[in-house]
Amino acid sequence: MNPDLDRLQPYPFERLRALFEGIASPAGLAPIRLSIGEPQHPTPPFIVRTLADHLGGLAHYPTTQGSDGLRRAIAEWLERRYGLPGIDPATQVLPVNGSREALFAFAQCVVDGTRAGAKVLCPNPFYQIYEGAALLAGARPVFLNNLPENGFDSDFTAVPDAVWRDVQLVYVCSPGNPTGRVIALDDWARLFELADRHGFVIAADECYSEIYFDEDAPPLGALEAARRLGRKDFRSLVSFSSLSKRSNVPGMRSGFVAGDAKVLAGFLRYRTYHGCAMNPAVQAASIASWNDETHVAENRRLYREKFDRVTPLISRHLQVERPDAGFYLWARTPIADTEFARRLQAEYNVTVLPGSFLARESDGINPGAGFVRIALVAELPECLEAAERIAAFCQSL
Repeated sequence: MNPDLDRLQPYPFERLRALFEGIASPAGLAPIRLSIGEPQHPTPPFIVRTLADHLGGLAHYPTTQGSDGLRRAIAEWLERRYGLPGIDPATQVLPVNGSREALFAFAQCVVDGTRAGAKVLCPNPFYQIYEGAALLAGARPVFLNNLPENGFDSDFTAVPDAVWRDVQLVYVCSPGNPTGRVIALDDWARLFELADRHGFVIAADECYSEIYFDEDAPPLGALEAARRLGRKDFRSLVSFSSLSKRSNVPGMRSGFVAGDAKVLAGFLRYRTYHGCAMNPAVQAASIASWNDETHVAENRRLYREKFDRVTPLISRHLQVERPDAGFYLWARTPIADTEFARRLQAEYNVTVLPGSFLARESDGINPGAGFVRIALVAELPECLEAAERIAAFCQSL
């Protein structure tokens, strides 16, 4: 077996199950699960119909690169969403089976684990796929703390040059998981300058990009930032996106990678061997999804209503603010985050995720400790009920 498998830490939800071991559900309170970022709004019917209508495609092997129609639909969406004229569907877009598998596989393709001291930089707290991808690529993950005192930003200038020299890949997440922070243009400029100086590749995880609150102010995207800064070739940059959150189809496993054509050519070669071509029926449904914005705007409206009504209820008892984007509340707890989550589950049957499970100790602290992540993914009545229970629990402390 690959010895690096032993370096993988338990996934947050495995740790959550262990934390809740022995808890008996309180009588009379239905469970409300706000721990996992799984969209629970209904899948739009037109996507389901399109998927069903194209099941005949199962009789054919799909290509790793995906259909011309799918790549073109994604390129046109990028042009509409981010104002990016001239995206080449043939060389700058690659469909993937959800952003998760691509984010993991990308490190295996990009990182040279035979190079002494190979490092991968990640935000902290973070999506644990980044860490696992780095370890199994033979690199050491380096964590950059996102703290409330710096607005949950990643301070790239705080990383010493001695570390940057060994960094081969930087994962960024914007809007962030779990903080909801959107990376500003000035921060992108600093990161691009560092990439040019030290020769690393940037993987921008943007799976929450379409969950935001002001229809006139969508979050800045990585490729958009690059173009605004004169990097029209997107050198050393790829962006990962997904339909899961945008279109409420987490089970469809459909997303894309876009950006630097040279990097994507290598990734396509890797994926040809990896065996991860997208189901033809899923490709057809994906085209329909990327071509429609009406259902996405309605999805945002539902999230906006939940944040508008739930955030004030919880903020009376916990230090929390509405994020820049995404569907998480990142709430500071008055007691240890693990104790808060366990007691809330035991006494009120509401599941939230301890922030310490989403981070690693770095520079002497775990930046997730003392926070819980609350995923407002359920329907509004259930989220409101959860907020009332959280408020009651906080009052009992």
